[in-house]
Amino acid sequence: MKVDTRSREAVAADGTSLFVSESGSGEDILCIPGIGYASWSFHYQVEPLSQVGRLLLMDNRGTGRSGKPAGPYSIAQMADDAYHVLRQCAAGPAHVVGTSMGGYIAMTLALRHPEAVSSLTLVATTSGGLGSHPVPAAIRKAWASAVSLGSEGFARATMPLSFAPGWTDTHPEQFEELLELRMQASTPIACWRSQYQACASYLRRGLPRGPISQPTVIVHGTADRVVPYENAAHLARRIPHASAATLDGAGHLCWIERPDVVNAIIRNALSSNAL
Repeated sequence: MKVDTRSREAVAADGTSLFVSESGSGEDILCIPGIGYASWSFHYQVEPLSQVGRLLLMDNRGTGRSGKPAGPYSIAQMADDAYHVLRQCAAGPAHVVGTSMGGYIAMTLALRHPEAVSSLTLVATTSGGLGSHPVPAAIRKAWASAVSLGSEGFARATMPLSFAPGWTDTHPEQFEELLELRMQASTPIACWRSQYQACASYLRRGLPRGPISQPTVIVHGTADRVVPYENAAHLARRIPHASAATLDGAGHLCWIERPDVVNAIIRNALSSNAL
């Protein structure tokens, strides 16, 4: 089914332009992407989620078709960006889906602007801080080695690490299609660095204190090589009322590897927490 998508713009507190793709109608669903990624990363969520609500896909500052100001960036700043997207593009509180860094942003948004968030679906993410499991040194080394390759070279070299081991070997055409989507509005290396530093600060300090009271679902793959699976249990201790869904053998980009499963989880969360 062809989905009618509409391009919108929100404006951050500092004047940065924030790109938003809108589709569907009904209760608002906001999807927030991870480091260096943009709205394209929810390619497999557009059709199924726009059938159950008004789907808003945002590009974080520095990525996609949003403005690319000089750093530094912070997770709190990007959470406020998401808040401005909701204020300017949503009709009311939204069901918020955050993947990887987008999960850091989603949780921070729920703490800073709780009235704007009706529920959370946190995918392949962590609350950071003491007791969390960091990005493995081998992954960080691979990222550092690839930054000199430029945006496309960096994406081609590092993106396979975010899938389960061997996934790109068994899905070569799909990987090339995803890479093409990514490069249509690529992230400059300088902006990736700014997001990386924001993530590093968040992971070191941990999610700010305060209760997250919104209904929450935690989704994580056991073969996640970027945000180790053990972080799901750590996050569940931070949000004790959350429910959890484990995807055996899925990698960091589990919502791309197994869209039918993850979309069903999200849709179930939405129906359980309908406004």
